[in-house]
Amino acid sequence: MSLVLVGTSHRLSPVEVRERVAFDLAGAAEVAQRLALDGEAVCLSTCNRTELYLVDTDPEAAETRASKALLGDEVELYRMTDEAAALHLFRVAAGLDSLVPGEGEILGQVRDAYEAGAHGPVLDRLFREALRVGKKVRTETAINESPASVSSAAAALAQQVFGDLAGCRVLLVGAGEVSELAARALAARGATIAAVTSRTQANAEKLADAFDARAVPFDRLGEELERADVVVSSTSSPKPVLSRDLVPGHGRKGRPLFVIDLAVPRDVEPDVAQLEDCYLYDIDDLQAVVRESLSGRRREAERAEAIVDHEAERFRDWQASLRVVPAIASLRERAESIRSGELAKAESRLEGLSESERRTVESITTQIVNKLLHLPIVRLKQAAAAEGSGYVEVARDLFGLPGDESVDQSRKPRK
Repeated sequence: MSLVLVGTSHRLSPVEVRERVAFDLAGAAEVAQRLALDGEAVCLSTCNRTELYLVDTDPEAAETRASKALLGDEVELYRMTDEAAALHLFRVAAGLDSLVPGEGEILGQVRDAYEAGAHGPVLDRLFREALRVGKKVRTETAINESPASVSSAAAALAQQVFGDLAGCRVLLVGAGEVSELAARALAARGATIAAVTSRTQANAEKLADAFDARAVPFDRLGEELERADVVVSSTSSPKPVLSRDLVPGHGRKGRPLFVIDLAVPRDVEPDVAQLEDCYLYDIDDLQAVVRESLSGRRREAERAEAIVDHEAERFRDWQASLRVVPAIASLRERAESIRSGELAKAESRLEGLSESERRTVESITTQIVNKLLHLPIVRLKQAAAAEGSGYVEVARDLFGLPGDESVDQSRKPRK
């Protein structure tokens, strides 16, 4: 079974391309189920990336399916297999491949994608290890120092624009986790969270209560824009929710409006930036803030990379060991068959033994077989990791084992 990764990210595609292949969690689950077929699949879709992880006996066919699902004829994609794919996911979970290195949201997004996917033994091991690696990096390094997320970087950018955020009134469009994190980061820098609006009024009220703000009906978004100085938009809408026509001109009396669009697909129509005294930044514009934060993180990033590399090697060894499982099972079965067969031939000579003595004979012969097999099995596992399947075929020939067998596929992918 091969592990295949196909995807695109902020390193390869701008936001206007990424939004074309972005999925909400329900959509990601549907894509994973559709692509799994008789194998396994997980779809990881965030603001900065959409990636498909597949496990299949035919890696080329899996790659073709994944590329088609991500509009491979129109969108530039990267493709990786096995250890390289595992290493990439570990780097993603550790925050090393994020727009803001060390950002914290990605770990939860990896967990959500895993739980929504069609995962079996390989992806189950891969994603559990990725989550463990992500936590380990954040525990053993200081890579997640501020600003450690897209939301906190957005607050830093707002402070760069206004200088002092004290007295700035913030309107949150969307009441999810990203909006809450952005609100906390802005409030910590002196801004006032004035209003929250969401297509789900209950969610708006809950978030507004946390900041002593007003919950505004979504159809009054245009009115609320007259009062705001900073707008942070992060909804899951498949199309823009803030258009040029919604932004008031006369009501603002020349006050600048700073709009940060953290959504993918984008919430704000690009031509909003053409309005006078209106400044629009999307998620890709946070690159400048990220670059400034990189210098203090390089040493920690090097430590994190070393952790990730080591863990990727461990996963490679585990994946390689799957290739020898059928051969080891055949070797044990053949040895046990020989042991039990020889005891059966000696049955006439063992008739006088007591039940206790028979158990002793069984135990001694089993121990002999186990000790004889121990070193060959250890060598098979080591060779599989270092040399591939050639060593396994030699072992089959030496011990007269059955032909090549695939890893047990009786376990169906599960959601």
